[in-house]
Amino acid sequence: MFFDAQFWPFLVAITLLTLTPGVDTLLVIRNTSRGGTRDGVLTSVAICSGLFVHATVSALGISLILLQSAWAFNALKLLGAGYLIWLGVKSLTSARRGSGLPVADIGVEHQRVPAWISLREGFLSNVLNPKTVVFYMAFLPQFIAPGDPALVKSLWLASVHFVIANIWQMSVVLMVGSAARWLAKRWVSRMMEGATGTVLVLFGVKLALAQRP
Repeated sequence: MFFDAQFWPFLVAITLLTLTPGVDTLLVIRNTSRGGTRDGVLTSVAICSGLFVHATVSALGISLILLQSAWAFNALKLLGAGYLIWLGVKSLTSARRGSGLPVADIGVEHQRVPAWISLREGFLSNVLNPKTVVFYMAFLPQFIAPGDPALVKSLWLASVHFVIANIWQMSVVLMVGSAARWLAKRWVSRMMEGATGTVLVLFGVKLALAQRP
């Protein structure tokens, strides 16, 4: 059941899709730049933990209810969009507050971000993303045979996705971490915060305006 003929096409497809840049990768970059490797790793684990929620929801058919109910889907969409915009505004505010600092103020240590903030940001950014709901509802059933227990198979496929996504995102964490001294320069930090904040806000606006599939 686990390593059947449908598993290998799933492995190839989910790997290629994981490597496609999106909100998750952007948030990992943002948080690693903000709080260092620990912040990035916690964010990655939290993001990927949300996949199990989507797999369970998909297997139990709740996704179908969301897709059939206009108000429920729009509520989730607006909630997710609002959260992305809120994260973006936080980044833009942080970038603005960095103005006027002396050029010599470089090599600044990363912020000490509480673990629960990293975990909350990562988990909610994934769980509140209606695109992931739609994706799992449309994608996972293709790799579940009629005789398979839907919930068990869905959680298994989500586990594979969890591992692959974490490998990719933690590679991103290491890449960003290797540039820590450069990123610690205040002007670079402000530029990163401003750029990621702008993109997060744009992602949120795009999600809010997106039509129901």
